[in-house]
Amino acid sequence: MKTPIKKLLPLIIGAICLQSSAFAADTGSDDSITIYSSVHPGAVPAELYRPVAGRQYGGQVPGYAIVRHDRPYDIEKGLHSLRVADVASLIDPTTVTFSSLDQPQTQVLEQSFQFDLVSQAKLLQKYLGQQVTVELPRGDHVSLAEGILLSAGDGLTLQMNDGSVQAIRNYGNIRFSELPGGLITRPTLEWLLTSPTKGPQQTRISYETRGMTWWADYNIVLDESEGCSMDLSSWVSIINQSGATYNNARLKLIAGDVNRAEPKVQRRDAVYKMAMAEEADGFVEQSFFEYHMYTLGRKTDLPNHSTRQIQLFPAAREIACEKELVFAPTMDMPYRGYQQYDQEYGRYGNGDVNVYLRFNNESAQNLGIPLPAGRIRVNQLDANDGNLEFIGEDVLDHTPRNEQVLIEMGNAFDVVGERKQTDFRVDVGSRNLWETFEIRLRNHKDEKVSVAILENLYRSANWTIEKSSQAHTKENSSRIRFDVTVPADGEQVIRYTVHYTW
Repeated sequence: MKTPIKKLLPLIIGAICLQSSAFAADTGSDDSITIYSSVHPGAVPAELYRPVAGRQYGGQVPGYAIVRHDRPYDIEKGLHSLRVADVASLIDPTTVTFSSLDQPQTQVLEQSFQFDLVSQAKLLQKYLGQQVTVELPRGDHVSLAEGILLSAGDGLTLQMNDGSVQAIRNYGNIRFSELPGGLITRPTLEWLLTSPTKGPQQTRISYETRGMTWWADYNIVLDESEGCSMDLSSWVSIINQSGATYNNARLKLIAGDVNRAEPKVQRRDAVYKMAMAEEADGFVEQSFFEYHMYTLGRKTDLPNHSTRQIQLFPAAREIACEKELVFAPTMDMPYRGYQQYDQEYGRYGNGDVNVYLRFNNESAQNLGIPLPAGRIRVNQLDANDGNLEFIGEDVLDHTPRNEQVLIEMGNAFDVVGERKQTDFRVDVGSRNLWETFEIRLRNHKDEKVSVAILENLYRSANWTIEKSSQAHTKENSSRIRFDVTVPADGEQVIRYTVHYTW
């Protein structure tokens, strides 16, 4: 009796597993996964969260993982074939290793990764030149067409039993006389082993797979009712599109810049790690080489085709912070290593006044842990209705403990900056240049504000400030800073002259 293809799949799975008596069971499995990521923090497209039908989706995920399986298997004495089918479909076969923890003399002679999975298209290719039966829907009835399968692409082509050739485009099921060999239902690792003994052995299998990544997301609730304070919480998002499900697995995440040798373009993969959370078996952070590693204190499940979020560390409360207004219209005009004589270059510099939020990553702030790169969102409570409202976000780079975190929030609405050149003189023969600027800040708020003015000195490497209406500080070799207070509903004017030589 011939069987429809749609009813064959359970039989195919059973028959394929019987092709080798050495298919391995996964009882007693102890899995561990270490995930690395090359995703740009804050730039995770929605397409990464879900697969697209008909496309090898996991290969698009910017990251990879090292997977380790510790499992007991029955090993035969002498030459023995071991096949393991519950592995990721996006394995890098060159990274696969197998070892026996109980019997070091068990050796691997050959290993292979089989990924030619069973499908209707592959079954049809296997049956080219062989007899098949095709069901043809005819209203409420089904007729049968039998013949030799000549081609299977855009429809089927059969050589009928009477010698004629028929092209069939609309058909139902296809019936095969028997199950063809050489097909597998799941990606499979196979080893040819030699062992001095027979019996159960605890083994370790490890490999690298694509299709997995992770990133950190931070959330801030800002409180300006009494000064400036904030609560900070963090979550890790993990994508698994590797083609395998990992149940009750140990999880580690790496944060840092790990170098990878690529076939064409050499790039650096950002490896993210989790932060400490000693409560509730959360993540524990530790230094690892020149990176940071975050280990989850409990086991977790990572189903295939899923996104899972896990708390990175418990929320830190009442962190002291500072809101900073900055007027920096010359940030895109640094000194470029040569003299700049053009009077029009940088003559006017009207621009927005940027708003930043700053806090210290230190133990005194209930923090003091390495923060992996990620997107950081800021919300503030609306006292009128008790709702949290979004007020800005930025991307946080890898931040060690005891370093400052600076978050760009946006532009101030009620504070306006204006910059213009009021004098310019140059004597190329004596290699001298003088330039004077006037900077105006207008505050339309009902309270005074503090604003930092940053000025890049971009015409020459050698400069001095000859005149200034207000004290300044030198931030670096080509930048000065003015800290000014602008009165409520008022204006503040800064004038300075810089003298360049070369």
